[in-house]
Amino acid sequence: MTATMVSRLDLLRRVPLFSMLTASQAVSVADAVVKRRYRKGEAILEQGENSCDLTILLTGRARVVCRDARGREVILATLHPGDYVGEMSLIDQAPHSASVVAEVQTDALVLDQVEFARCLPDSNSMAYAVLKGLVHRLRQADRKIESLALMDVYGRVASALLEFAGQAMPGADGAAMIRGRVSRQDMAKMVGASREMVSRVMKDLEERGFIETQDDGSLLVRPHLDSLV
Repeated sequence: MTATMVSRLDLLRRVPLFSMLTASQAVSVADAVVKRRYRKGEAILEQGENSCDLTILLTGRARVVCRDARGREVILATLHPGDYVGEMSLIDQAPHSASVVAEVQTDALVLDQVEFARCLPDSNSMAYAVLKGLVHRLRQADRKIESLALMDVYGRVASALLEFAGQAMPGADGAAMIRGRVSRQDMAKMVGASREMVSRVMKDLEERGFIETQDDGSLLVRPHLDSLV
């Protein structure tokens, strides 16, 4: 075993994520990881991209940031040595839901997708299905935090309605039907506003033609509602 390999194994042993690896797995991962240094202000991950790597902080500090289309941002978390990023995209192959930026000079270990996959359960197993489910919930939580921090009540209500509508099959004109009555009280709890405010926003959205309440209480959501998000 080379000196470099020993050094990488020592680095891996500092990371809680790899504490459960067998000796052979640890050697395999140590042979695959690459050590990288990020300057202060340098992006480790970019929102909307998919780098297909797992990045584990060894030293330094980084922040997890979500940005909207207007450039406004909210800080979701601060990362320290031992924390890791990029795992959600490696599990579900979707783009990163946030950016990660080094706050100070930061050293990290980078593990590519192939080696990361070797440490995962078989893709057909129940454990892997649970992992994908957890990632889906985390992405939903990130979007909700972003909307609460960056959007006004109109934007938050519109975002929640679009999320409901996304579960329905759109019609030829792009509109989607939310089956069943949409509770103003539940909506208020979802978007962090009063029931009265949500009722006023929903009434205004209907008057402006963004949504249309059907006789059975179902809600037709028109595609241009996304202009409010």
